[in-house]
Amino acid sequence: MQLKYVDTKEEIIAINRKSKHIEPHLHNALEIVCVTSGTLELGVGQELYHMEKGDIGFVFPNIIHHYQVLTPGINTVTYLIASPFTIAKFADIMQSMAPEYPVITAEKVESEVYRVINAILETEQSDITVAQAYLQIVFARCIGKLNLVEKSHVGSKDLIYQTVSYISANFKKKLSLEEMAKDLGVSKYALSRLFSKIFHRNFNQYLNDARLNYACHRLENTSDSITNICLDSGFESQRTFNRVFKERYKISPSDYRSTCVKDMQS
Repeated sequence: MQLKYVDTKEEIIAINRKSKHIEPHLHNALEIVCVTSGTLELGVGQELYHMEKGDIGFVFPNIIHHYQVLTPGINTVTYLIASPFTIAKFADIMQSMAPEYPVITAEKVESEVYRVINAILETEQSDITVAQAYLQIVFARCIGKLNLVEKSHVGSKDLIYQTVSYISANFKKKLSLEEMAKDLGVSKYALSRLFSKIFHRNFNQYLNDARLNYACHRLENTSDSITNICLDSGFESQRTFNRVFKERYKISPSDYRSTCVKDMQS
């Protein structure tokens, strides 16, 4: 059974699925990704790290990251997404530090780690204490193989990085281009040009994309109501959410969820 705990300090999401492109984003959670077939590219900051079958990547909370799939054929991964509170012993470390190189190659991973990851996937939803214990094992077995550095040394400080970071951290709020420009200490005209030149969309389109990406994650990985997902994603009304969602995906949020469930069962 896929384990899913959402919107609590004990949040755990464990899921095995096909690899796919995921745009730059961040969240206040530990993300562990294990390649189960094919390959995956893990992007952290401005760097791209190649991953083969058996490799495990670690993304600490509030680090901008993304994924790319560059090889044809079957590419699958297991994602473990957990609130730092689920492994409290390491919570302080995860908040202040980050891996300098976020991937542990398969030959360096102990076989026990794979068994524990599979056990997490099979854990019943009611057994969160068991899942927490398994996560402790995974992290304890792997953290010694990661060279941790201050988070300020990971990523970049340029305006592009700051823009992705700001939107990722604030998309659930009511935002304006003017407010964002003021917070970043730049003119709204410079910020508007950056959205157009680098992201090839305007501020509102980029903001809606961030909200939709989050909404899709919730539709795919939780049983939360569409109304709650809509509001939690930063949309002011379900009508707006449905309209923007259909414009991008050509189907309704409910149909999208149904399609994802069928894909994961196939």
